[in-house]
Amino acid sequence: MARRALILVEGTRSNGPLYVQAAQRLGLHPITLSANPARYDYVAEGIEAICVDTDNLDALIRECSGLGATYDIAGITSATESFYATVGKLCRHFDLPGPNPTSIERCCDKFAQRQLLAEGGVPIPAYRVAANATEVESSAADIGLPVIVKPAVGIGSSGVRLCRNVDELAEHTIYLLGGTHIWRSSPRILVEEFAQGPHYITHTMGNEVIGIEAAGFDCPPHFVFREGIFPALLSDDEYKRIADVSLSCLPALGLGWGPTAIELRWTKLGPVIIEVNPRLAGGCQPVQLAYGVDLITEHIKLVIGDKCDLRRRHSHTAAWRCLNPDRDGILDWIDGDSRAAAVPGVAEVKLHVEPKTPIVRKGDYRDSMGYVIAVSPSRAQTQAILQRAVDLIDWSITPFPTLRE
Repeated sequence: MARRALILVEGTRSNGPLYVQAAQRLGLHPITLSANPARYDYVAEGIEAICVDTDNLDALIRECSGLGATYDIAGITSATESFYATVGKLCRHFDLPGPNPTSIERCCDKFAQRQLLAEGGVPIPAYRVAANATEVESSAADIGLPVIVKPAVGIGSSGVRLCRNVDELAEHTIYLLGGTHIWRSSPRILVEEFAQGPHYITHTMGNEVIGIEAAGFDCPPHFVFREGIFPALLSDDEYKRIADVSLSCLPALGLGWGPTAIELRWTKLGPVIIEVNPRLAGGCQPVQLAYGVDLITEHIKLVIGDKCDLRRRHSHTAAWRCLNPDRDGILDWIDGDSRAAAVPGVAEVKLHVEPKTPIVRKGDYRDSMGYVIAVSPSRAQTQAILQRAVDLIDWSITPFPTLRE
């Protein structure tokens, strides 16, 4: 009998290895298809990986067809949003369970997403789309400063900035349109009202809310995640309102199969949707630590046609903190991670960087040098454990030398 395989199209440094591990626990043979398998350090640990142009659907179909001669292809998925529509097309081609590729493509276009949410009556910030500097300026004037300026298509807060005045607006517009920002499609800029209030992330699977996480940012005017806690501290009414508005996004966008991570803010008008991500959140371990629900394993079950089990096993509080640099330069040293990992209640300490690494902040998810996750039965205890562990980690960054005239 042929071995059952799970095809993973590309990956991520956070969830990628978790998908590999979950597949192995389910008795599946994970195979990563990537344009550059060497970019994933977990592939070097004996995981099968095949180099293929993952932007070429026909090439992926040929590769999967060839693998089908050796393996029983149980399912195809991805840990990264950029390839999730491609995954949907592959699943349709091979008659496997998967997301609707048309819905995913519309959702990944933030302007199209905004239009569909507005048509569905979902509360969202005021927005405009712009193709040039003049349109960005007039859009911001229509909405009123401050505004959020971001690429219409992008991931991980890349190119997203709060513009508080006309100078910041002009500066960021030049950055986006002047050749520095790398566009995956024709340049279109979304200009949005700055919805102010606490930030939350609703985790869903199918049409079910698993839980709601509170999160905060570092490095204004950029949006680099700093910390989060799961579950968020909410009243019953607040939870219901956030859950209801989150679920209303799914039919509006044609979603409802598989996972979504829905970001919103609680404003003076109540919950306002910031973004719907048709995938699991970048770091979904807190959900598993707090509730005992392994969303990655349950997602893979859906992918291979099995029934998923979303029942809570327990009710703890999990919290995480990113290790974000405060300057650019050369990382001289970073240590304390082993001491932090030994603190009772710390679930994981992960470093993404090594000494002598150049640190160049980009104002997005790539800035994080690592993270710490803690869990305990109580919220206050979890926060104390996390702070104790983070305080044990330290580093030194020597600024780059400045040019002298």
